[in-house]
Amino acid sequence: MSGLEEPRWPAHAADAVEANVVLGVALMKPLVLICSQDAEFYLFLSHILEVDGFVSEPAGGAKEALAKADEREFQAVVLDCGPTSLTGSAICARLKREPRTGGLPIIALIAPGAENQHLDLLKAGIDESFVRPMAPAKLLDYLRTRLALPKPGSNGIENDSWLSYGSLEMKLDAHRVCGNGHDIHLGPIEFNVLRHLLEAPGKVFSRDELIGGAWPANIHVGLRTVDVHISRLRKALETASTGIVIRTVRSAGYSLEKLDG
Repeated sequence: MSGLEEPRWPAHAADAVEANVVLGVALMKPLVLICSQDAEFYLFLSHILEVDGFVSEPAGGAKEALAKADEREFQAVVLDCGPTSLTGSAICARLKREPRTGGLPIIALIAPGAENQHLDLLKAGIDESFVRPMAPAKLLDYLRTRLALPKPGSNGIENDSWLSYGSLEMKLDAHRVCGNGHDIHLGPIEFNVLRHLLEAPGKVFSRDELIGGAWPANIHVGLRTVDVHISRLRKALETASTGIVIRTVRSAGYSLEKLDG
C-alpha cells in the first residue's frame, strides 16, 4: 500500500464478497480484511483463506481500510506491506487506538526489501508479521490459533502431501516447490499453473483449462495472460536446472515434460 489511492479490483471480486454476505456465509465464517494494492495477491490470499473456511474482503488503501473496519465486524486484518508502503503502520496504529477494533489481530505480510518497516509496525502494535515469500500455512495456523478455531478436517489437500515429477517436487500444504534440491520461489499464479501441470505430466492442457485450474472463479483472464505466466514459470524451472520443461503444443496448449537424455 502506498498513499490513499484505491486500485482497480478485478471484475466480480467485490461482488463475490457481497454475495457471501447476502447468503449469510459471513455470519458463519471468520471475516478477514485484506489491505493490499496488489489485486493478484489479494485474489491469491483470498482463495487460500476461502479454502480454509474464512471469508475475506479487500481494501486498497488507508481510507477504504479504516472505513470498512468501522462498518463491518472483522475478526482479523492482514496488511500487505510493500517496499514503498507508508500506510501499514499507520493503519495498524489507528485500528489499535479504537476501542471497537483495538482487539483485532493484525498481521503484516512484509515484502522483500521492506524489512525496515518491521520496527514501525511493532511500535504501532502489530500482532504478528511474516516476510514474503512465506508458507500460507503459517498465516492460517496463526489465525486459527489466535481466533481459537479448530483445524479443518479436510480442505481437499492431505497434510504433507506432495506432487513430484523427475527432480521437481511440490509440497501442497506448505506452498513450496523444490527443483534439483533447490527451492524455487514462484508467484501465486505460477504455483497454481505448475500444480495443474504436475497433476498430469505429459498431458496437454489448453489455456482455458489452465485458467480454470489456476485462477479464482469469476475472474476474467485473457489467453495472453496465460502465456506470460508460462514464460515466468519456464524461466524459474530453467534457472533451477530441473530438467523439466513446459512444451508448447501449437493450437492446443502446454504440457510438462522431462528433457531427453
